[in-house]
Amino acid sequence: MPQPIQLIVGLANPGKEYENTRHNAGAWFIKEIAEQFHSRLNMEAKYYGFHGTTKIHEQSTHLLIPTTYMNLSGQAVRACMNYHKIPTDTVLIAHDEIDLPVGTVKLKLDGGDGGHNGLKNIISHLNTKQFYRLRIGVGRPTQSKDVIDYVLHQPSKVDREKINKSLIRAIDALPLIMSGEMQKAMNQLHTETDI
Repeated sequence: MPQPIQLIVGLANPGKEYENTRHNAGAWFIKEIAEQFHSRLNMEAKYYGFHGTTKIHEQSTHLLIPTTYMNLSGQAVRACMNYHKIPTDTVLIAHDEIDLPVGTVKLKLDGGDGGHNGLKNIISHLNTKQFYRLRIGVGRPTQSKDVIDYVLHQPSKVDREKINKSLIRAIDALPLIMSGEMQKAMNQLHTETDI
């Protein structure tokens, strides 16, 4: 039986210029959780990011938005895990996913980095792929050479609304995720979409 999630990380690039870009979709998820569950996120130098705790479905969990650049995210994740002695298989990394259509959100355990520099660095720091990922669909540009430019720009207003709705659906699935009922959470998330 999977363990309840003890740490939810939302990947992002720091700074105002990146705040509303597609690459920061993971951070949008953490901010939405903090808002809905009335949690404060405070800058914590020892975790290289904004950190808070919250209680979801009777389970306490840590929230983290790294303030390192995306390709150094593993430093923040590792620091928080080490300090609180959090096992790898109780970590959920929320990140933007160009291989999923806008409005789609999927949950999975394990897997490669899919070319995502944040995931690549986390896998390197943790020396394992055995952590959960919440993949937030942001769509893909028509030209593959435009991927970096695409994720570092804001989505259209319509796309942002679809992404926001997908984040709400992910939060609706959190009670299942927090209690370790991952298959049920996957079934719930993967049968709903706003595309």
